Amino acid sequence: MQTTILMVLASSALAFGATAYDDQASTIAAQATGQNTPDLASAVSATGRDEADVKLDASRKPAETLAFMGLETGDAVLDIFAGGGYYSEIMGAAVGASGTVTAVNPPQFVTSDAAKAKWAGISARQPGVSLVQSQLGDYTPEADSFDFAMMHLIYHDLYWESEKFKVPRMDPAAFLTKLYAGMKPGGIVAVIDHVGNAGDTREVVEKTHRIDPETAKADFEKAGFVLEAQSDMFTNPDDDLEKNVFDPSVRGKTNRFVMKFRKPA
Repeated sequence: MQTTILMVLASSALAFGATAYDDQASTIAAQATGQNTPDLASAVSATGRDEADVKLDASRKPAETLAFMGLETGDAVLDIFAGGGYYSEIMGAAVGASGTVTAVNPPQFVTSDAAKAKWAGISARQPGVSLVQSQLGDYTPEADSFDFAMMHLIYHDLYWESEKFKVPRMDPAAFLTKLYAGMKPGGIVAVIDHVGNAGDTREVVEKTHRIDPETAKADFEKAGFVLEAQSDMFTNPDDDLEKNVFDPSVRGKTNRFVMKFRKPA
């Protein structure tokens, strides 16, 4: 009888120990996940951001977008055709001192005094942000070097060419091949762009600066990326897809698709 009681007590102790271990492991895992979750609200509300950029927050929803895409503290980030650095600065604050943001811009878009001053301000506020001047078609990231890439309202530009703006004809497939190689296994590519009609992609882009979501999806999947998630956070059924996105009647209110692609681990 005594032996039976001792065996029961021993089994109970082992069960309790296993439960305690499981609880501890769950707590550690949760803490580890929490440590990688950036404070996006603080990144967006950080002092010093350009007033014009701040005004764009309501229509761009940067905190919600980056949370959906899965940006993490410490990420090595690539901001493709970063423009005025809207997302570069926010992501620089979000990834923290252990992360970096490489912002790629064609040289002709960052040579003005205003552009230089703005980027100098961003670099001063976020030292982890660096500007690389390169035509998109020429840019080749190092292999397996980025955790996260942002393509905000610019994927369609890979189908755009302009003598006026010195944008040469590009090969989207070649660009995505190099991007795929530059992403780390498991790396995320965030794509937000203006919804366009189906048809000849280059003609649609030239006329409206939009792109058919199915074209973007097919391009990325052909390059090897996997579509992990989509969001309707920027859906606008009232948007006239025949209008150029710079038309004052639709600018800032276009119907936009949101896709999260991942390079398989």
